[in-house]
Amino acid sequence: MAAAAIEKLPQLKSATDGLNEMSDNERSGFINLVSRYLSGEAQHIEWSKIQTPTDEIVVPYDKMANVSEDASETKYLLDKLVVLKLNGGLGTTMGCTGPKSVIEVRDGLTFLDLIVIQIENLNNKYGCKVPLVLMNSFNTHDDTQKIVEKYTNSNVDIHTFNQSKYPRVVADEFVPWPSKGKTDKDGWYPPGHGDVFPSLMNSGKLDAFISQGKEYVFVANSDNLGAVVDLKILKHLIQNKNEYCMEVTPKTLADVKGGTLISYEGKVQLLEIAQVPDEHVNEFKSIEKFKIFNTNNLWVNLKAIKKLVEADALKMEIIPNPKEVDGVKVLQLETAAGAAIRFFENAIGVNVPRSRFLPVKATSDLLLVQSDLYTLVDG
Repeated sequence: MAAAAIEKLPQLKSATDGLNEMSDNERSGFINLVSRYLSGEAQHIEWSKIQTPTDEIVVPYDKMANVSEDASETKYLLDKLVVLKLNGGLGTTMGCTGPKSVIEVRDGLTFLDLIVIQIENLNNKYGCKVPLVLMNSFNTHDDTQKIVEKYTNSNVDIHTFNQSKYPRVVADEFVPWPSKGKTDKDGWYPPGHGDVFPSLMNSGKLDAFISQGKEYVFVANSDNLGAVVDLKILKHLIQNKNEYCMEVTPKTLADVKGGTLISYEGKVQLLEIAQVPDEHVNEFKSIEKFKIFNTNNLWVNLKAIKKLVEADALKMEIIPNPKEVDGVKVLQLETAAGAAIRFFENAIGVNVPRSRFLPVKATSDLLLVQSDLYTLVDG
């Protein structure tokens, strides 16, 4: 397909130029992504070069220094932090319409309520102003804007921005579906959470936080109830000048498809199952060789994000996601935030306790966290 499709790039570009719903940043981001996909630039992984990361690269959580009891040190750390939740998903897998983050989890509280309570407790206890940022998609934006009004009187500054909105591409003609008359939401898609970095920059919020003295953003899925602010990790990153940190946790047989961290040609990088040659898939899934997986709790230095986005250097692996919508075969190209690890200086993983990974993906997970197996402390 690629050779024929490359010739269609000018046609795709001119059709995209005619889509008024897109900003200039979205247009250039979309064309850039499609061009990279068509050029077939995917990184080829040589299996024999893969090495297991050392404890210097994937740091055991219990080897990290504790934060002192001194409240002033805690405030110093928290004053450098922004918390960002990925809030683009709908609750469809759990039989709900609207943003997933507003599903009630327990005691009448939603995911979003729990997140706000957690951050408010920190702000109240230490006299700091950790902001909460929600990255919405066009699917969740309107509902979220209404919902966050209920937190107006909370001691948390809540910011929202939208991730990019890209047109789905009609597979056989290689043209944007909206330019073929598909004008409703189904003609568009949000291009995965790898888009968090350019979208945060394009929103103007990245520069604003840097000017306020913020240094790190803690990014996590809004449905991971275990992803609370961890001062031990933050202290380690500031002390060691790590631009990027991915929280990983030991694999169980339920996690065999999750991405893992490897050392490759002197750099730490994420290895996803889609990158694994067929003959090595069983080895990838084994919990003997690849013992950890990505929780998608990420800590990233704000100035490093700005530098890399401005240099257009974040060329994460492209995830082609073919779908059939209303009988039409379409293609959407996505990227993942975890794959950005190899572009940051001094990037590390941290091997955290399983309690920091408590995602609620299905109704069965919800019943579990509503049960008395879990207790709620400060959100």
